[in-house]
Amino acid sequence: MDAEGKIEHRAKKTRREILEKKKSTENVIKAASLVKDHLSKFPQFRHYKRNEFHAHLDSGRGNKLTLATRKYIQNLLKLNMEAPYGSEWAAEEKIKRREMVAEEACYIFVHEILNEASELKGKNSVCRCVGPIVGFVHYRFVVEEEVPVVYVYELQLEPRVHGKGLGKFLMQLIELIACECGMGAVVLTVQRANRLAMDFYISKLRYTISAISPSRVDPLLGPEKSYEILCKTFDPDAQAVFEAAQDSAADT
Repeated sequence: MDAEGKIEHRAKKTRREILEKKKSTENVIKAASLVKDHLSKFPQFRHYKRNEFHAHLDSGRGNKLTLATRKYIQNLLKLNMEAPYGSEWAAEEKIKRREMVAEEACYIFVHEILNEASELKGKNSVCRCVGPIVGFVHYRFVVEEEVPVVYVYELQLEPRVHGKGLGKFLMQLIELIACECGMGAVVLTVQRANRLAMDFYISKLRYTISAISPSRVDPLLGPEKSYEILCKTFDPDAQAVFEAAQDSAADT
């Protein structure tokens, strides 16, 4: 085989490898998306009882939400996110309403457990009843920079349950789901004006500003953007791809 033939052979092999990798990534995403209840692998996460708060967790899908649940999500998003988005909220709210009902939208809902006194065989007892939703996580399985990832679209909790450790608990669950499903990372977007959220993810959960975040893609124009993209990777290949994305952006 002459030099030209060797080059063509290597090019064909490279194309084949790229296609095989793409197909493998698509299969991982498809398999993860087909799981009906990601909590089934982690039964210990179905119940939460810490800091004088008791909750039950269950799963859902965007295209299966009841009207009442859709309205709850809309109201909680408005309550928590209108201020951080500022003038961008009107347009962003419309986008979020479309996103929340998509078939690929996976949910974990947090229901408060209510303790109600009752009588049983003449003795006082406590009946623990599943109460209203007090928060949720909306996540999806997507490809980001050729890496299969869990993208957290929303982590929203009612203000009255802040400080109970629920946010950290839910993100730990999301990371476990990501690893169980063969994802290389968890990725999410945070408004820069939301300083509490930025501190929560970076300082408490050890997320980092991703190589694909505007401030790292273009340090000069990045600060003009209102958001950062954060990530936590789980394997060397995923980390290398995200760093490669940064290097590539810097070269252009």
